[in-house]
Amino acid sequence: MRKIYGIGETVFDIIFKDGRSQAAKPGGSVLNCVVSVGRIGLPVHFISEFGKDNVGNLVDKFLKENGVNTSFVNRYSDANTTLAIAFLDNKNDASYTFYKNHHPDKSKTASPLIKKNDILLCGSYYAIWSEIRTRFKNLAIRAKKKGALVIYDPNFRKSHLTDLKKLKPLVIENMQMANIVRGSNEDFRNIFGADDADKAYKAIKNYCPNLVYTANTEGVYVMTPGFSGKFPVRKITPVSTIGAGDNFNAGIICSIYQSKISTEQLDKLTETEWSIVISTAVDFATEVCMSYENYISKEFATEFKSNS
Repeated sequence: MRKIYGIGETVFDIIFKDGRSQAAKPGGSVLNCVVSVGRIGLPVHFISEFGKDNVGNLVDKFLKENGVNTSFVNRYSDANTTLAIAFLDNKNDASYTFYKNHHPDKSKTASPLIKKNDILLCGSYYAIWSEIRTRFKNLAIRAKKKGALVIYDPNFRKSHLTDLKKLKPLVIENMQMANIVRGSNEDFRNIFGADDADKAYKAIKNYCPNLVYTANTEGVYVMTPGFSGKFPVRKITPVSTIGAGDNFNAGIICSIYQSKISTEQLDKLTETEWSIVISTAVDFATEVCMSYENYISKEFATEFKSNS
């Protein structure tokens, strides 16, 4: 059976708006994605680590309750689970402050045997983090060689720009291990100075052949060797944009899985096929923007399953 894997950081989000706390919940870009995939009922595994503290226990229970397999999660006892304090501005976009504790055993997380046409999602700072770089790189290389479908979301924010010279080669290396690069206009502006989809594809096509470029309200662009086009998004007034991109990724994964799209088929997908994938991704992202949740609601998941 085809399986889905996500490798990324685990944090516990505490969300503030106008100086008041609004919500507290497990977070991290890949975690947000795998929880939504788990709610759909697909076979998803999370590769990460978090503490054996009370916060970590909350995270572990939450993942299991939402159908996420945690066999490849390392529970460390020498530090607390990372906290992420999110502050929403007047557009409900978030800025973050992280509270991390160093611990020496990040490399102890077990790695799965990923097979052909399995799906692996990776990204954010976790994928270029020196403490886990060797383990992450070995996993991604093995997955690519086995014929898995690797999706990379750089999620590269302005806070990383001071280290761009050091980090950019790692981002490019990750793109070379991917079958799809899914990033926002902000990502490509920060990494390559590319201010539109054409320039972004020109910057990455020698590393990865398939680009999904999200440009907020402007729409979604898909560029591959076999197709180039633009798809619309919905006009909404978001409650929170936390998790929007993460759940866009979840929608891509669920659509690829349910449409039985193989790794070899990606370069040859038609406009009709991409339209189904992107419309699903937009639905997932839109759903998450309408609440303080980081993941699709259980009601949305039930409706999606009944319509699939």
